[in-house]
Amino acid sequence: MRAKIVYFALAAVLVVYFVLVGSRGVMLIQQGTVVTVTFGLAVMILPFIGAWFLYQTTKFARDANRLARELEAEGGLPVDELARTPGGRIDRDSADEVFNRRKAETESTPGDWRCWFRLAVAYHDARDTPRARKAMQRAIALHDGKQVGALGA
Repeated sequence: MRAKIVYFALAAVLVVYFVLVGSRGVMLIQQGTVVTVTFGLAVMILPFIGAWFLYQTTKFARDANRLARELEAEGGLPVDELARTPGGRIDRDSADEVFNRRKAETESTPGDWRCWFRLAVAYHDARDTPRARKAMQRAIALHDGKQVGALGA
């Protein structure tokens, strides 16, 4: 719950920032010179890029949470079986062992979104965020019945 509050607070701050930047862009355009209009248009692009990124990130998180709730209802969420260091960090060898099992499971049933979801969690536990995100995107696409490319996370 705390993560949601922080996320929405930061999203609200970003929206305020987008409005402020956009208003500065409008002010530059209203100056009417070639230089200020050019800068104003360039500044106006930034809030649109930021809003698109914020939308995509929010949509991804919402879709991943939807899959997690469904998998939890089925009793298929991965169990936290990872060894931890005295400081609470995940032991690398333990994460690698779980990852290898999840990868083998996914390779044996590449069309199952549940396997891709669990593989994404294993990637995350192994601190491989880019691959975790790609595996989760694949899980979402498979769940939603979208076409996915060749095997690979």
